[in-house]
Amino acid sequence: MFKNINKIKAGFLLLSFIQLNFIPCICFANEQKQNEKSVITTGITKETKKSKDKKSKKQKNKNNKNNKNNKNETFSLNIDFWNNYNDDYLSGYIQKALSNNRDLKIASLKVEQTYQQMKVQFANELPSLSAGVSPGGIKLPGTSSFDGFFSIPIIANYEIDLFLKNHDKTKSAKKSYEMSLYDKQSAYLAILSQVGTCYFNIVKLDKLISLQNEIIEKRKNIYEIMKISHSEGVSSTSDLVNAEKAYINSTTDIIELKKSRELALNAFAVLIGESPQNINEFKRISYDELKNEHKIPEFIESDAIENRPDYLKAQKNVEKSGIDVRIAKKEFLPSFNIIGLLGFQTGSIYSSMNWKSTLAGLVGSGMISLFSGGRKIANLKLNKNIYEQTLENYYKTNLVAIQEVNDALCSLKLDNQKLEKNTLTYNMEQKDFNFTKSKYNEGIISKLDLLQKEEVLLSVNKLIVTSKIDVISSEIGLYKALGGKDNIL
Repeated sequence: MFKNINKIKAGFLLLSFIQLNFIPCICFANEQKQNEKSVITTGITKETKKSKDKKSKKQKNKNNKNNKNNKNETFSLNIDFWNNYNDDYLSGYIQKALSNNRDLKIASLKVEQTYQQMKVQFANELPSLSAGVSPGGIKLPGTSSFDGFFSIPIIANYEIDLFLKNHDKTKSAKKSYEMSLYDKQSAYLAILSQVGTCYFNIVKLDKLISLQNEIIEKRKNIYEIMKISHSEGVSSTSDLVNAEKAYINSTTDIIELKKSRELALNAFAVLIGESPQNINEFKRISYDELKNEHKIPEFIESDAIENRPDYLKAQKNVEKSGIDVRIAKKEFLPSFNIIGLLGFQTGSIYSSMNWKSTLAGLVGSGMISLFSGGRKIANLKLNKNIYEQTLENYYKTNLVAIQEVNDALCSLKLDNQKLEKNTLTYNMEQKDFNFTKSKYNEGIISKLDLLQKEEVLLSVNKLIVTSKIDVISSEIGLYKALGGKDNIL
């Protein structure tokens, strides 16, 4: 009878083993590695929380070494590019955008997400260990007693990565993590370029509004003179109407300029992580103090695109797809597992646990799928198809990158030529105005002629302002096209 009871108890213990095998196991080795390794955040290595347990000096040195290795995985942008404009306000806004922009924070969080996904996959390469308690009781037919028992099952499980399938999956997850780093770099590059472009557009609008106010004043004076001339019968009604229409149109133009500046300031506030309610507090350089010390390159080598984050990401994506194909092939191979069972079975929790009350086992298994309905073949073909797509996308990214660099350089050169032509026109208009002013001082021409010539000079000056900011915008476009790491400009 007692032998039957022991067999039944052992059966319940084995059932508890099976139940525990489906419980998520804690991977202590991976947890320890997680505490040791640091996390990539915003281009700076940030350490995780320290463990409450005291670490030895050797362990601290190991952590410092890991931190140095992680710094090599971060990216860097050529922030000195913005210092060439000699604008402290702009440099401050660039730093503020790096710290406060929400899109950059989201990009950093996505990097952290893929990093943790990589660590989750790495845990599959390590053994797992689980433990539990299984109290119970049983009454058999023909007996009047209810016998209780208490067991402590411990299960160890390890998949032997003989063909390195799990290791390849970890490699694939690591490629995804590296791709997220390049996505983060793209986000940083795009935000910084938008901050610079938006800032200089605001500076341009400030100057255009100032010039437009002068034009309004000139046209108002012209209209007043025309009104007096018309009342004296010197000028026609048509001339008066045209002067009034020009004056009204100039007031309409300044409303549109103010609207554009307001919208630009609102967008700029979001880029630097500020509230749009604070736009009146944003300081910026005066257009007249603006300096540009960048030199326009004659040509750019084709290998300059190797700094672009989209190009580097496309490379990593091809590598990841190749690894995924290799994983799909290894799905046809058998898998090998080792399962260790250890448990203590006693009649009471207060009873001693010795070798006689121990249930132990060590099992090895090798399994291969003989039929899966064609799923593995379809999965292999699918991954090969994805690999071909990523390869074509890599070739396309290469061509698009070269095109964008050429477009940016072409725009910069032509915008600079346009600025030179407008500057030449302005200098000629300035000479003509000085000549007209001399004739006015000599009494040869009227004040009306002088005001009209001064209005033309202001209009040409507006073209100079627009052309100069266009050149700066094209420089920023080239900076972005080159991946933000160039020393060409």
